[in-house]
Amino acid sequence: MTSLNIALVGFGFMGSMHAQIYAQLDGARLVGVADPRRDTTKAKLRKLGLDVPVYESLPQLLSGHPETAMVDVCTPLDAHEADALLALKSGRHLFCEKPLAPTLAAADRIIAAAKAAGVSAQVGHCIRFWPEYQALRQFVRDSCGGRFLSLSLTRQSSRPEYTVGDWANQEQRSGGAALDLHIHDTDFVLALLGPPSGVYSRSTLDSSGPSHIFTLYDYPDVTVSAEGGWNYPAQWGFRMAFQALFKNACIDYDSTKSPTLTITTIDGSPEPLAFEAPTAGESGSGEGNISSLGGYFNELKAFVECILRGVPPADATLEDARASLAVVFAEIESARARRPIAVGAKT
Repeated sequence: MTSLNIALVGFGFMGSMHAQIYAQLDGARLVGVADPRRDTTKAKLRKLGLDVPVYESLPQLLSGHPETAMVDVCTPLDAHEADALLALKSGRHLFCEKPLAPTLAAADRIIAAAKAAGVSAQVGHCIRFWPEYQALRQFVRDSCGGRFLSLSLTRQSSRPEYTVGDWANQEQRSGGAALDLHIHDTDFVLALLGPPSGVYSRSTLDSSGPSHIFTLYDYPDVTVSAEGGWNYPAQWGFRMAFQALFKNACIDYDSTKSPTLTITTIDGSPEPLAFEAPTAGESGSGEGNISSLGGYFNELKAFVECILRGVPPADATLEDARASLAVVFAEIESARARRPIAVGAKT
């Protein structure tokens, strides 16, 4: 089987997750990791049982491995544009962690560079690939529950103390919980229902920016809300959940429960709802707020297969990621202005 040679830049929590996935993924070969913390990165790789060369920078990695066909960007948000443009302008395919960029202008430059290079690109909006959320998307596509009435989503976390240099808690680097954490659910709403006509938000502000945000999305036929915050006590943990109510059924997901996904029909009792999960297992790094490799495995598998087959990705594209950025920026503006904001309108 043909293997895709992959260079990984950034070896924090997400870079570590991706490296573990490439070790299991047919058709993927990790040729090197770029991270200026070389000793720390080498130690983490050894702990994970991975034998991969480490370079101080992405240019050094690509120079040492000209056979690289794809670059995986797992650096902090404020480095995404530079790393993505370097990869694209060198003719490599790009996988970039979410959010795509800190501004819409930067996102547009990345999109333009990908088009000019004629390569494929995908963004790490992993919830589109998370097994339980995939099950909900399929349920909606198949119109299994009758009319779709409402959807509420929740993403709650202790403050992220595991990022290198604490970049996640610096608003100018991460955009706060609204942009770094809550965008997962905003992106899923767009994947499921398309763009809303507007948003109405409230948020808690602290030194990290909007650390807890609550949003109503304006759709003509479905009531949609999402909450996302990382201002919980240090030992609180992590929870993601949703409830989707239909005329004839209710689907509930809660990452802290077992089973995680249940369905209650109009005249029945709650029972597990089947979904397909990969056999990738759990992370061995002990970092971050999620240990399951499942959704991350699915997204990287989908992208690698697209490249090997010579077809563009159909999900979590650069354009999808830009659209999600635009909506979250509207949410943040709505929260600060304390009024509804039309999506796409100048504020």
